[in-house]
Amino acid sequence: MRELSLNILDVAQNSISAGATLIEIGIREETAEELLTIQITDNGCGMSAEKLKSVTDPFYTTRTTRKVGMGLPLFRMAAEMTGGRLGITSQEGIGTTVTALFHTGHVDFVPLGDVCSTITMLICMNTDRDFLYRRSRDKKSFQVDTRELRVILGDVPLDTPEVREWIQDYITEQTQMLCGGAVE
Repeated sequence: MRELSLNILDVAQNSISAGATLIEIGIREETAEELLTIQITDNGCGMSAEKLKSVTDPFYTTRTTRKVGMGLPLFRMAAEMTGGRLGITSQEGIGTTVTALFHTGHVDFVPLGDVCSTITMLICMNTDRDFLYRRSRDKKSFQVDTRELRVILGDVPLDTPEVREWIQDYITEQTQMLCGGAVE
């Protein structure tokens, strides 16, 4: 995958398939150390120790429509190519956490891509789930929590065009403020 936002989308889709009702997506940048951490945590069905050993094997997939699963292996490869790593923890009945660490100064670092649209799409296309998106850069941060949005909006659905536009604009504006005007 050419953008890390596509890896985030893939892992979040895995969380949805695992029955998660809450998916937390965190992106933390530490510019002085040239580090980027992406963490996705869910409260889905979790995995057994046996399954956990297999999920980064490209020839293992739970899908019945194909015989290979490349999402997590490609995410791991993207992290390791920068000298980083990918870790997965999971407990059956509790959920799963995927954490990827990247060295952003490395020549093989893949850009984040359009994370703003990815998060907006996940929220607006999965209105039966809750998402908590946290983004931080050095000492600044912001978050979007659909549980809070639902309280504020009342009966107005998250996939209403005006709400979708507001979510996209808010995430984009907050990201620009964090990144000094630049959005990936």
